[in-house]
Amino acid sequence: MKNTIIKVLWAMSLLVSFYQLGYAQKSTFEISDGSFHYNGEAVPIYSGEMHYARIPKAYWGHRLKMMKAMGLNTVATYVFWNYHNPSPGVWDFSSGNKDLREFIKTAGEEGMFVILRPGPYACAEWEFGGYPWWLQNEPSLEVRANNQPFLDSADVYIQRLANEVKDLQVTQGGPIVMVQVENEFGSYVSQRTDISNEAHRAYYDAIHQSLMDAGFEVPFFTSDGTWLFEGGAIPGVLPTANGEGNITNLKKAIDQYHDGEGPYMVAEFYPGWLDHWGEEFVRIGKDQIVAQTQKYLENDVNFNFYMVHGGTNFGFTSGANYDDRHDIQPDITSYDYDAPISEAGWATEKYRGIRELMKQYVPYEVPEIPAQIPLITVDGGIELAHSLSLFDLKEHREPVISDEPMTFEALGQGHGYVLYSKRFNQPINGKLKIPGLRDYATVYVNGEFVGTLNRNSNIYELDVNIPFNGRLELLVENMGRINYGAKITENEKGIVSAVTINDYEITGNWEHFKFPLDKMSAESSGSATKGEPTLYFGKFTLNEVGDTFLDMKAWGKGIVFVNGHHLGRYWSIGPQQTLYLPGAWLKAGENEICVFEQLNQSVPSSILTTKVPVLEELK
Repeated sequence: MKNTIIKVLWAMSLLVSFYQLGYAQKSTFEISDGSFHYNGEAVPIYSGEMHYARIPKAYWGHRLKMMKAMGLNTVATYVFWNYHNPSPGVWDFSSGNKDLREFIKTAGEEGMFVILRPGPYACAEWEFGGYPWWLQNEPSLEVRANNQPFLDSADVYIQRLANEVKDLQVTQGGPIVMVQVENEFGSYVSQRTDISNEAHRAYYDAIHQSLMDAGFEVPFFTSDGTWLFEGGAIPGVLPTANGEGNITNLKKAIDQYHDGEGPYMVAEFYPGWLDHWGEEFVRIGKDQIVAQTQKYLENDVNFNFYMVHGGTNFGFTSGANYDDRHDIQPDITSYDYDAPISEAGWATEKYRGIRELMKQYVPYEVPEIPAQIPLITVDGGIELAHSLSLFDLKEHREPVISDEPMTFEALGQGHGYVLYSKRFNQPINGKLKIPGLRDYATVYVNGEFVGTLNRNSNIYELDVNIPFNGRLELLVENMGRINYGAKITENEKGIVSAVTINDYEITGNWEHFKFPLDKMSAESSGSATKGEPTLYFGKFTLNEVGDTFLDMKAWGKGIVFVNGHHLGRYWSIGPQQTLYLPGAWLKAGENEICVFEQLNQSVPSSILTTKVPVLEELK
């Protein structure tokens, strides 16, 4: 025990110097003799996961300071390929939250090591696990496989990423100390038994080689459940365990695949968990997490809280899961994760408990908790003075026409909504069936709301009565591509198979109106009719700015923009009933809001704001 204390004290003194240097000099970070070594001396990794894409850029510094004040010395982040490569040949590593270099440099300025998790597969409850949607338009390409078209595409991404960040490795004077190879690949091997182990290994080795060829030279690591190391470990690369609380199991598994020695690390230590629409919000108690953290600290186990701060799935970035009862389980907009640092950056009871424990074990000074971002409300709520039916907006768009319904991908659209429209020259009534719905549809006959179909609830049929010269319209929403499991290869959106009425296939002259709604629409005047999908517009004036939450309880289902920023989805079924609105995206003076309400079963006139998020209210 005495030797352990001396080791930690010495390591902490190195970290103090490391903080003061601020990465001004090239350094070394190595794995040897069962430990992590920074400039030749053993150091621990006390890390927290935080994704720059889920936090307003203006708040990155605040959130990193919050981590340091919890006693951590490292930040881990995924890089999402689709976030930076939204369409073929289009790259963005500089605008807004996409400025990855700035995030890494900011972490370095705060005296933090950085662990980079570049994928190309990430999972992370992120849309398509980080893969660009348009990869699916290449018939010969299969994601996450020993498939040359995919490997070629992944290699382009890895090289492009390396060009952005490889000079920020610790060997070049930056803060990046480790890079992950792929992500939880052992899990995928266990799920895809239809693929040979040799083919799995060839793919895995190709990704590892691509990362090395691109110029990543700091230590690599893999991460999986301890029981999945056989498919997920790589010879000569440090295996780390996800969600492993049993110290004996942890050390036994790592010893088996790492020459009988550590370092021992839990790369994903879960202080909370993910959440789906229509399901209970998951809570994990403070005492349980503090006790497990203490076990790690007492047994020289390095760890990374996943998540230490979750943030928000802004825009259409949230992913989805599935299980035996749900064909899809879309993730909520909030990525609060019941993490120690809340969605809005607050110190929770869990945070304070971990902080007090860390202060007992680390000899360096743990700074004070940063001041909380100010909170505001909008007096009287936000009035929505103008509205426009999506059906009116449709009249100004040219449809794509085909004999059969087309997928989003075939239409060249990744996210948002597509209105499928079909006119009938003879009356028909009976059972409308759309087994290939991906994912949610509102159904209209001659502009009148008929009902909804919902892949989340496995509802793919309803009765319709279409008169002579009548029009059937289906407003279909992509609720987020599956990000985990074997079905990640089945991620086309829209309508992916035949539409039938009374088992008669409906073909010929399908019109497709594309509504990606990735940007705030220009304000227009019109009228809101109950049951029609409608855009609402409003303006509100602020004397001072601060964080707030939009109370969406009175609304049905849709999305919200404020000053052009896409805050994400809301849905009355819960458990999330509020949307986080960062003060960094507000301004003193006039602000603009646009709401797209799909169901429109009432005709709202305003939105209330609150200082308290509502994440646990199911309806």
